[in-house]
Amino acid sequence: MSSNRQPGGALINRRQLLKAGMAGGLAATLSGCSLLPRKADYAPDQYVGAVGLPGGKFGISAINRKGHLIWESPVDTRCHSGCARPDGSQVIFFERRPGWAFYGFDALSGNRTHRVKAASGEHFVGHGVFSPDGRWLYVTASRYKPGQGIIAVYDAEQNYQRVDTFELQGIGPHELTLHPDGETLVIGLGGILTHPDYDRLKLNLDTMEPALILMNRRSGRIIGRFNPAHHQQSARHVSTGSNGRVYVAYQYQGPLHESPALIARLEGGKLQEIRFDEDTQAALANYIASVVAHPENDLVAAASPVGGTAVVFNGITGELLARASIPDCAGVQALAGGDFLISSGRGKLVRLGQDTQSRQIADLPVQWDHHLV
Repeated sequence: MSSNRQPGGALINRRQLLKAGMAGGLAATLSGCSLLPRKADYAPDQYVGAVGLPGGKFGISAINRKGHLIWESPVDTRCHSGCARPDGSQVIFFERRPGWAFYGFDALSGNRTHRVKAASGEHFVGHGVFSPDGRWLYVTASRYKPGQGIIAVYDAEQNYQRVDTFELQGIGPHELTLHPDGETLVIGLGGILTHPDYDRLKLNLDTMEPALILMNRRSGRIIGRFNPAHHQQSARHVSTGSNGRVYVAYQYQGPLHESPALIARLEGGKLQEIRFDEDTQAALANYIASVVAHPENDLVAAASPVGGTAVVFNGITGELLARASIPDCAGVQALAGGDFLISSGRGKLVRLGQDTQSRQIADLPVQWDHHLV
């Protein structure tokens, strides 16, 4: 997309760096790139999530750090996750199952500013991320008849006009985020073929090809593709630490009696899988709905609504540091000071860290969907 490219020299230099990384281990190149500055005094004023409301309706709710409601806006159907524009002016949320549209909201008032429909023959899958300057919105989507995964690119300064499409060469993209180098999209490719006409039916479990994908956000060129150890470890959710480490979380589609690793770290050009003790693995029920690396430390948190379990572990060593039973927990976000905020489909908001017992901070009359922004 020509309007999304910087002058050729900068792009060429970036490609040269990436080429060198492929020769010597792409993960080393990423960790060696100039990272975006870590935000000082990490203290978000509010968290936003999609919710189910009494009476079968749906909305987007914003809360403060104490769990008090700031605003709530209705939406036409269930939404899944979203992303905040870097300047703090706006938050975007995506429909899912299937995702025929995404919405823009004023971050302060909650007033709806946009409703953008998916292109014909495509649907969104619940996630997006902004470029560092807030202009470009990158959205995971699927062409549902051929089952082709794509990244759809929108210009936020032009009323979210669609400006480009990047091919993923695979099926079932889900979450994406931006690496701290500011240039690399990190994408979870679940590998599961679905179709809007068949609700949640999974059509290709025997032939899945999940992957963690790294993509240059300007050219759309895939610069890294990393496969889990087993073809049924659906690579759904991703997170990056401010130190450049990349994490991916799985939802295992194999036999229920098996309990493979559900989280991996990209290291040395490979996915290094992190496996907990047998009891914790069983408690996670082969399903991770969110994974988040904390921007202030080396901690990572993950949540399983199927198992009703949330965990905190050391991202470098993989050591399990905390585990809590939270029925239907799914949303995870970092809190100032080093802990995490966990949300549940039963309306509860829980604080969880490595040094303290889990502590409920709010219980609201909503059903939180799987992610907090």
